Amino acid sequence: DILGPPVSDSEDALTWMTTQPWSNGKVGAVGCSSTAEYQMAVAATGHKGFAAMNVQGFGAGVGRVGPYYEQGNWYRGGAVQMLFIAWIYGQQNQVRPMFPKNTPQADLVAASRLFDLAPQMPRADWSKALSHLPVQDILKAVDAPRGVFADEMPVATGGRMIQRAPNDPAWYQGGLWHDNMKLDLPGLWQMSWYDVSVGPNLEMYNHVRKTASKEIADQQWAIIAPVAHCAYTRATEDTIVGERSMGDARLDYQEIMYGFFDRFVKGAKDTRIDKLAKVTYFTMGSNRWQTSDTWPPAGAAPVTYYLASGGKANTLKGDGALAGAPPEQDQPDRFAYDPMNPVPSVGGNVCCTGDAITAGAFDQRTNESREDVLVYTSEPFKDGMELSGPIVPTLYVSSDAKDTDLTVKVLDVYPDGRAYNLDESIQRMRYREGYDKPPVWMESGRVYKVTLQPLNTSNYFAPGHRLRIEVSSSNFPRFDRNLNTGGNNFDEARGVTARNAVHHSKRYPSSLTISVVKRPAGTASRR
Repeated sequence: DILGPPVSDSEDALTWMTTQPWSNGKVGAVGCSSTAEYQMAVAATGHKGFAAMNVQGFGAGVGRVGPYYEQGNWYRGGAVQMLFIAWIYGQQNQVRPMFPKNTPQADLVAASRLFDLAPQMPRADWSKALSHLPVQDILKAVDAPRGVFADEMPVATGGRMIQRAPNDPAWYQGGLWHDNMKLDLPGLWQMSWYDVSVGPNLEMYNHVRKTASKEIADQQWAIIAPVAHCAYTRATEDTIVGERSMGDARLDYQEIMYGFFDRFVKGAKDTRIDKLAKVTYFTMGSNRWQTSDTWPPAGAAPVTYYLASGGKANTLKGDGALAGAPPEQDQPDRFAYDPMNPVPSVGGNVCCTGDAITAGAFDQRTNESREDVLVYTSEPFKDGMELSGPIVPTLYVSSDAKDTDLTVKVLDVYPDGRAYNLDESIQRMRYREGYDKPPVWMESGRVYKVTLQPLNTSNYFAPGHRLRIEVSSSNFPRFDRNLNTGGNNFDEARGVTARNAVHHSKRYPSSLTISVVKRPAGTASRR
């Protein structure tokens, strides 16, 4: 089961380690991705020997927290994040090498040297394989073994992951951490702007700081780097993430990590962690590390831009704008979303999709030439502007389909026209009233308000740069396609075209609220 065994095994493992003659009775855990994701749920069991955790790229271990019901990166806004389909291909194999129960340890050690005990799956071309319909048969189509993705299995959650809804009881039976689970031990939390789930991860960090005991709440540190999944130490003097240079994004991660464990596992004094701010974050655009006691940073204040147009915001050449006030009259922007011709994912905040998507910042102008992409852009900034913190899109939409998706992408537009993606999200309209409520359907001719879950970034818009938002109904294969039928989606092979519209006026004030940090001159801090 996904993330289940590490939690059920944790009591025995931690007890064994803390009772050995070489142990001081304290265990620290460190890891990125798969070796981080189960740490939070294990910590919530409260084992007295678990002294500190350093979790890096840990989003697949976060189930429900605050407004996010991602269930370990499985969903975003109720849509399926397809990265796990490619990842689980090599994980759900049911046939594994087994040895007799009483095999001597020396023989097991020898076997580990003689045999590769990890599966070597036949290579799949995920740039094509993820297009297969129905979605529940994607792994079957690449000749994968049966397993928890689509099949009923004898595990705690029952398998059939693709068939669940975002608040299905099965998500609460495995090894995910949820916000009703007390977590009360020191933590060093590492995230990155171009990883899958920086929003839920930051939400969890803030949740622990609010709910842990007073002493432990003050023993939480966050680092947010400008890189892709688990690429912290790959930063160089000129760190390129996708196509965009982040400058020198290096940080003394090893010294920070060892200082953290020296303090909380060994009891050392005056370590590197004692000199670290509670939040260390990288601001893209200005390409520098900054520090704060909180996230969002002190001084961050909401600023709202309103979507506006003359009804022709389609493509980069349209008349879409981000304005300081909503338009008087509603002139909706309309587009046709055909799930058989979705907007392709170009870069983004993603990982683990094989050859289907490369994470990072890429020029989005090719996608912005499509008629099914609405483009809204601010005027050039006269003075520089730092956006650091949550970004909340609120849209008023209509559709002739029973259900459809709304996608949003936030960008930094350079004076020469390059448009680099900062963060992205999606909302499946059937879940617009909440993930713990029954699905609700759309009626043709009605306008619905939908607020997406907060995006997050830190980016400096230099003078002459502009803020942009793209709105569409697909971002594939970053997210699965809504087939627009109102059906299960996962078991359907045919879709219908949805004719969608974004409304913007005083009556329908579609908007983008960002977090702008205003600092007195000379107060921005570097590590």
